[in-house]
Amino acid sequence: MNETEKQIVEILEKLRPYLQRDGGDVEYVKFEDGIVYVQMLGACVGCASMDSTLKDGIEQILLEEVPGVIGVENIEEYLA
Repeated sequence: MNETEKQIVEILEKLRPYLQRDGGDVEYVKFEDGIVYVQMLGACVGCASMDSTLKDGIEQILLEEVPGVIGVENIEEYLA
């Protein structure tokens, strides 16, 4: 895992308690070509606010805090 990925994971770990409080969660999948791929879990799946949480919350914070991040995408079904 490179430095950028470590920063991304660190920030996601700080955000997870807020999602978990409402029954949701987020899991880091990969970082490729400036895009952070995550999987939204729990109550986030199918939630009407998921896009807002993803774009206005998670993406905004990562764009501000991690150089090289240009966007965040949710991967619906990720098989490790």
